[in-house]
Amino acid sequence: MTPALAAARRIAGRTVRYLLLLVVLVVLIGPFAWQLSTSLKGLGESIFSYPPDLWPDEPTLRNYAKAADTVPVWRYGLNSLVVAVLSAVTNCVFGAMAGYALARMNFRGRKLVFAAFLGTMIIPFEVIMVSVFLTSRSLGLVDTLLGVVLPTAVTGLSVLLCRNGFLNLPMEVEEAAMLDGAGEWQRFWRVALPSVRGTLAVVAIFSFVFAWDEFLWPLIVLSTPDNYTLTVGIQYLSGTFTADQRVIAAGTMIAVVPLLALFFALQRFFFRGVGEGAVKG
Repeated sequence: MTPALAAARRIAGRTVRYLLLLVVLVVLIGPFAWQLSTSLKGLGESIFSYPPDLWPDEPTLRNYAKAADTVPVWRYGLNSLVVAVLSAVTNCVFGAMAGYALARMNFRGRKLVFAAFLGTMIIPFEVIMVSVFLTSRSLGLVDTLLGVVLPTAVTGLSVLLCRNGFLNLPMEVEEAAMLDGAGEWQRFWRVALPSVRGTLAVVAIFSFVFAWDEFLWPLIVLSTPDNYTLTVGIQYLSGTFTADQRVIAAGTMIAVVPLLALFFALQRFFFRGVGEGAVKG
């Protein structure tokens, strides 16, 4: 193969890759860009024009103010924040404990327990939804934010990520701590846990996003409007009080922006967690 032909093939391959990346970018970013554009358009601008006009002629924040006046989005946002933060904290704490036990401790049935955690990841929530609701009702947690947190307090994914993170910890480090007289809890708290901070960041981000976006369970367990989370409360923007797609888009953006801010603030910890092997099998 001549150098010119090899160079042409490399250029063609690179071009195809960039075209594929561009298609993926349009598919992923397109709906978000259209929703953002819709939320900033005034009443005199068309939102269903073809081809779509993604740049508002006269950008306005009036739709966001109207969304806040229609439903108490800030109160709902605070409820969602409480639920998401609690879910992130409990997943980090309990996931780290379970992951450490599965990765660093030897006990009978460890593989069986690990298989059980993996099994929970493929069971749809709808299968156990009734039993979870009955459990929450028996504990007096129905119509409370704590009842919303209960099903996501710890997940199989969090345990798996933490386990993989602890597996990458060199055994020599733990053996040195044992020679210094450190107990199991001290080795976990002072040696193992600081070494997987990136993994814990990944667990926290995933748990926060999943809890913030959850709709079905809060809709079932909550009945008092003051306790609604943002995803449940925003449904009132669609049809009940308003049919303005611009206001609905503004409410959707209010729900999405905190997630984007969280990811951009913690992205270096996220990729650090990936480097620690947090998402490796």
